[in-house]
Amino acid sequence: MNELYFFISIVVYFSLMLLSYKLFGKVGLYCRISFAMVLANIEALKLVTMFGMPVTLGNALYGTSYLATDILSENHGRRDAKLTVHVGFFALLAFTIMSQIMLIFIPNVEDFASPALQTIFGLSPRLCIASLVTFAIMQQVDIWLYLKIKELTKGKHLWLRNNGATLIAQLFDSALFTLLAFVGIFDFKTIINLIFSTYLFKVFVSLLDTPFIYIARRIKPNVLKVLVDDVG
Repeated sequence: MNELYFFISIVVYFSLMLLSYKLFGKVGLYCRISFAMVLANIEALKLVTMFGMPVTLGNALYGTSYLATDILSENHGRRDAKLTVHVGFFALLAFTIMSQIMLIFIPNVEDFASPALQTIFGLSPRLCIASLVTFAIMQQVDIWLYLKIKELTKGKHLWLRNNGATLIAQLFDSALFTLLAFVGIFDFKTIINLIFSTYLFKVFVSLLDTPFIYIARRIKPNVLKVLVDDVG
């Protein structure tokens, strides 16, 4: 059933992204990508089997973050798209620092959660650095490719720039993270297998986001004007 759960989760992730964009506009996407970066790093600890291959769940949620930058690139431009990368990077960095501070406290003798928290949040510094560096670089690459394809096609063929930019960026994303995280730990053959197995799942996620970016282009963000007016 994991394959079915995977498909459903992707649809839910993308739908929630569109809802956050509808309700809060650009701010909703900034919050969504920050949340995704934190949760994806936690999800990555869970290993499952799908399509006969062992994969980590974090790849699916992380892959959806590319839709956020593509929506911002399409509807708002380069500056807003790059801002979401900075926001996501800071959120991931802050999460990493604060979670490590939490772990240095000595638990009470009655505590029962500390071992589980240590397992979940006791992150390898190398993996943290690999995740931060990969996110910061490859999201910028995705934005550049998206806008370059848009320029070359004179604004036509939304599906081409959405898939073209993301699929290219995702390949380098998978390669860069795997190399930074696992060179010297696994042999060369294992590393190559990890790169391409991870990339295949990201390709699947990227192709599924195509209808959602067409919907996003038609969305006029509400930004909860009623609430804003009440506060004013």
